[in-house]
Amino acid sequence: MDDTHELKLVSWNVNGLRAVMKKGFEDIVADINPDVLALQETKLQAGQVDLEMAGYHQTWSYAERKGYSGTAVFSREEPLQVINAIGAPEADDEGRVCALEFPGYWFVNVYTPNAQDQLKRIDTRLSWDDAYRAFLVDLAAGKPVVTCGDFNVAHQEIDLKNPGPNRGNPGFSDEERMSFTHLLDSGFTDTFRARHPDLTGAYSWWSYRFHARANNAGWRIDYFLVSDDIADKVTGAAILDEVYGSDHCPVELTIEL
Repeated sequence: MDDTHELKLVSWNVNGLRAVMKKGFEDIVADINPDVLALQETKLQAGQVDLEMAGYHQTWSYAERKGYSGTAVFSREEPLQVINAIGAPEADDEGRVCALEFPGYWFVNVYTPNAQDQLKRIDTRLSWDDAYRAFLVDLAAGKPVVTCGDFNVAHQEIDLKNPGPNRGNPGFSDEERMSFTHLLDSGFTDTFRARHPDLTGAYSWWSYRFHARANNAGWRIDYFLVSDDIADKVTGAAILDEVYGSDHCPVELTIEL
């Protein structure tokens, strides 16, 4: 008997959940109707929002610093266990990970540290990447992994509107791109690019400046990665660029698990 079923998984950097709640967050979620919803940059502390979210279990990871970073996962299924730290002292107090174990897979939501202007935080960023990669590989030794979130890197030139002028900038430095390649080489598949290898103009983040979203001058920095051994279970990968409310739009994965 086959007990697999198709799951709809959605990831969204909301860039401040309280702001997005004033822009119809609950209606947006109801319309999308995901089985699991991962949020990044919630920017709040425990008790600062009262979200009912009927039918969902809520898992939160808060930054110690107020109004900063933070992640959350809303899942129809109750997790077996939750992990919020990956052993990266640089950023483990910033609420950047919600890892939920389910019977058939691990679901890991991440908000990767930004390298910042002039790459002033690049060392922290790369140390984090090393720790995160090791964390995922360790989980994947036990059961398949789905990881999603804002990885703060456009991997290839096809993943941003203006690769030339941005070469070496935060999110498109050679070091960050190579680090992301290293993650994929460790046994993970970029689901969107696997399904849409040549699709241009597919972005998930746009600067608030220069009418970037209206002109679709964007970056694809939000991803769903899956363990290579379940890549063939993916049934769809999409960027929900019709959804507004943040400088990021949600990204979606459908997979049979």
